[in-house]
Amino acid sequence: MGTTTILSDLGTEIVIPICAVIGILFSLFQWYLVSQVKLSPEKPAADGKNGFTEALIEEEEGVNDHTVVHRCAEIQNAISEGATSFLFTEYQYVGVFMVIFAILIFVFLGSVEGFSTSSKVCTYDTTKMCKPALMTAVFSTVSFLLGAITSVVSGFLGMKIATYANARTTLEARKGVSKAFIVAFRSGAVMGFLLAANGLLVLYITINLFKVYYGDDWEGLFESITGYGLGGSSMALFGRVGGGIYTKAADVGADLVGKVERNIPEDDPRNPAVIADNVGDNVGDIAGMGSDLFGSYAESSCAALVVASISSFGNTHDFTSMMYPLIVSSVGILVCLITTLFATDFFEVKNVKQIEPSLKNQLIISTVLMTIGIAIVSWIALPSSFTIFNFGAQKVVKNWQLFLCVGVGLWAGLIIGFVTEYYTSNAYSPVQDVADSCRTGAATNVIFGLALGYKSVIIPIFAIAISIFVSFSFAAMYGVAVAALGMLSTIATGLAIDAYGPISDNAGGIAEMAGMSHRIRERTDALDAAGNTTAAIGKGFAIGSAALVSLALFGAFVSRAEITTVDVLTPKVFIGLIVGAMLPYWFSAMTMKSVGKAALKMVEEVRRQFNTIPGLMEGTAKPDYATCVKISTDASIKEMIPPGALVMLTPLIVGIFFGVETLSGVLAGSLVSGVQIAISASNTGGAWDNAKKYIEAGVSEHAKSLGPKGSDPHKAAVIGDTVGDPLKDTSGPSLNILIKLMAVESLVFAPFFATHGGLLFKFF
Repeated sequence: MGTTTILSDLGTEIVIPICAVIGILFSLFQWYLVSQVKLSPEKPAADGKNGFTEALIEEEEGVNDHTVVHRCAEIQNAISEGATSFLFTEYQYVGVFMVIFAILIFVFLGSVEGFSTSSKVCTYDTTKMCKPALMTAVFSTVSFLLGAITSVVSGFLGMKIATYANARTTLEARKGVSKAFIVAFRSGAVMGFLLAANGLLVLYITINLFKVYYGDDWEGLFESITGYGLGGSSMALFGRVGGGIYTKAADVGADLVGKVERNIPEDDPRNPAVIADNVGDNVGDIAGMGSDLFGSYAESSCAALVVASISSFGNTHDFTSMMYPLIVSSVGILVCLITTLFATDFFEVKNVKQIEPSLKNQLIISTVLMTIGIAIVSWIALPSSFTIFNFGAQKVVKNWQLFLCVGVGLWAGLIIGFVTEYYTSNAYSPVQDVADSCRTGAATNVIFGLALGYKSVIIPIFAIAISIFVSFSFAAMYGVAVAALGMLSTIATGLAIDAYGPISDNAGGIAEMAGMSHRIRERTDALDAAGNTTAAIGKGFAIGSAALVSLALFGAFVSRAEITTVDVLTPKVFIGLIVGAMLPYWFSAMTMKSVGKAALKMVEEVRRQFNTIPGLMEGTAKPDYATCVKISTDASIKEMIPPGALVMLTPLIVGIFFGVETLSGVLAGSLVSGVQIAISASNTGGAWDNAKKYIEAGVSEHAKSLGPKGSDPHKAAVIGDTVGDPLKDTSGPSLNILIKLMAVESLVFAPFFATHGGLLFKFF
């Protein structure tokens, strides 16, 4: 067995933190470039490049008007304040939960050996002594808190940069599509790189600090690191659900009263819910999405490390091979850095038609470059052959097989991205068919949209199935974990194109509210339509990676709980399966109803203001935006707790009362049904949204025949879009957190469940 690696341990110690720091510096540089767009009116300098020519363009547009710039700055401040106050309120509630759950982790894991402080015999090598279970409890609690804090910070920083960039994108749109695109994309990149680099750096530092105490006991060390993934995902759950309910309550309220009843544009400043709607884009799609993908990244790394720690890497203490998952992520940051330059520096987006291809090329370029990166990493950071723990036996694996495992995950991600794009972009026939069905009213639109969502599940599931089969055949559960990491290795690029969407959406809203010309609104609409598709691609990535991550975590849980086989034919497992498959439906019902209840309050408030504030429709009086922001905030905080509790408590209740076998059934069931519902919900919602935008834009003859805004087909499209909003922005994207979170929580508590679980069955 070759045990030597080309990359030395010292090399690994240097490479990982340096790549993370480069990522952070690059994101700060992008932020600096965005900050160069000023939000105060200035006289242009007379240099050839940025001088009088641009001033002339602005004079022609008739918008070189100080009041417009001031108005943009005002609106941006209102959105930023609303988003910040919501996140602070949310984090106060979530902070209380964090402390309670940290205590639970400590008590449960500490009680495995009766809070004993003496060393115990290692599970996988009986000749050695390992650290006491009490210390695993302490370190798991610490890593849980670290993961939670990193997740919260990631989401918050993302929201800050998005609210910083939206008005700047609007102002740049006066100079043309290309300038606006670059600002929106660079802002997205700030979030993508900050998140990828922060997650990597904190995890790497945590491992090194824990190693000081654990020394040679790598099994205990990496078991306690799993808390990091649990912390990341539990925060993501509340961020996604709370943010999703917030954004959709405001969106549905603004749409139903503004567009359908009052026949005014989506972001009309007369609409009281319009600020809350724009705030919602930032707290749901940016802060929630950031925490979500950070959680996936943390968990796939943790799953790979746990499995590797009980394989030959852990037994021979080969640090470089052990850190293979982190080295893959480090190279991913460098690859994404080069990829980003293709969109902002190497090729310029000249017109509207080039926006979507430019964003798609980001995915292709990053995937191709990353394939080369993975090949190099697998060659230098792995021995030529090694063993991987596989349900009680050690399986011999070659380094090229592991390269294929990561590669298959990476390319499966690209396929899922493109299938999602085909089903949700209005450039292709599926969405155009949905738009066409609006001719006969809202009912046919809903039927076509649902059918599209169900159909869009087929290819992604095959892609996930093939990647699971290939990666598991080569390297057991470790292969599945690194396949998930492969899918997430280009996370910085994925997040950049994902965050670009809400930033463009906000830019369009600000243009409308600031009273800018129709031409500028058209440019921001074009940016936004492309952003809608990229947001759907981002959700596709998140769901695909969640499926692989939760399967890898499931494998680690089964190994940790020392279950040799999970037999579906035993009643204990089967009842778990069937209940687990029901959980995503229960969770979706809760989140959908929460959006409905919050939207109901919002619709009543918006109607009240239109009916009681004199001069509001005429534009002579100002609406009360603050009340709508407050309604969204209160409703989402109150409504996010029950779905969150359902997900967090299920593994604990099942594990304690029914034991590890039933819990393994619950995890398998929720994974299988959750992935399907999540993909169909996200794509149905995305398709309805883009069908509406297709009719509104009226670019082709077909689209013109369905429009204009306010026509019957357009009203039917708005209803479809409103039904799809909670599907695509609340239930769909939250489900991937449900399946990951239950799996990682079961893994963290596995020692407790294995020792003390299954109370009910002890009586039978």
